[in-house]
Amino acid sequence: MIGDITVLCHSSIKINKEKVIYIDPFKIDKNYNDADMIFITHDHYDHYSEEDIDKVKKEDTVIIVPEELLTKVLRKGFRQDYIITVEPNQKYMVEGIKFETILAYNINKQFHPKENGWVGYIIEIKGIRYYIAGDTDVTEENKKVKGDVAFVPVGGTYTMDFKEAANLINEIQPKIAVPIHYGSVVGTKQDAIDFSKLLNPKIECKILMK
Repeated sequence: MIGDITVLCHSSIKINKEKVIYIDPFKIDKNYNDADMIFITHDHYDHYSEEDIDKVKKEDTVIIVPEELLTKVLRKGFRQDYIITVEPNQKYMVEGIKFETILAYNINKQFHPKENGWVGYIIEIKGIRYYIAGDTDVTEENKKVKGDVAFVPVGGTYTMDFKEAANLINEIQPKIAVPIHYGSVVGTKQDAIDFSKLLNPKIECKILMK
């Protein structure tokens, strides 16, 4: 289920199944230029990094972004027909890949306002639903997510912390939970370890980031 999936750094994920998909590429170590699709959750520098997008995009890469990023990606050089702008709580089909958007926001902090329309994604590949939460707290929207694999932030400060993330995962009950959003900007691997200890034993925790 998580074979051919890598958590590269922070919240940067690479899925190499059917298509090469990057989510929020950040601190990419060299030029790969192999992305069929790039998903961006929001425009903070550690999620929308033009330097790192350059390292993964190729001539026909499709980029999926919240509406407010359209001007930036056009200015970046993406052609209009390779840009998909999304709104929260919608379903899409792009390049044969089904995905949904889940509103991602803070409820007790000011870093990610609900009105910005920033998102997480549920990406479906070969019948498996991968939930990438984005920068969010536990919300009414993400407590309703149905997914097989969930990538959730655990670092706190700007997002939910490891205890809150564990509570969310225990509620939505994916088969596998993968902690992200630690080890670079905020949080440590210990947050990921502490998160794993709080999960329902039926849920497998995979720490994919060193």
